[in-house]
Amino acid sequence: MKKFALVAFAALAAYGLSACGKSDDASEDASADNVEMPADSAMAGAATPVADAEATSDASSAASGASAAASEAGDAAEAAAHDAAAAAEAATSAAEKKAP
Repeated sequence: MKKFALVAFAALAAYGLSACGKSDDASEDASADNVEMPADSAMAGAATPVADAEATSDASSAASGASAAASEAGDAAEAAAHDAAAAAEAATSAAEKKAP
């Protein structure tokens, strides 16, 4: 009985999948949709874009500011690491003095 139910379910599933498919004629030529053509015709009368000199100078000054900030952060991290190493060394020598 279980085999019969399994075969019936498989047949029903195959029939359902085949009903959802298309049967287009494969001999027709495929045509691609071209969405660039409307954009090209819309931009036909537009002026040619020009680079903004202020935008590039602002970007370079922002980059140099970020570089300076990164350098300062690196220096601060180096100083903090040096302070931590000195504190660890002081704690170690204090612990060695207390040990009998």
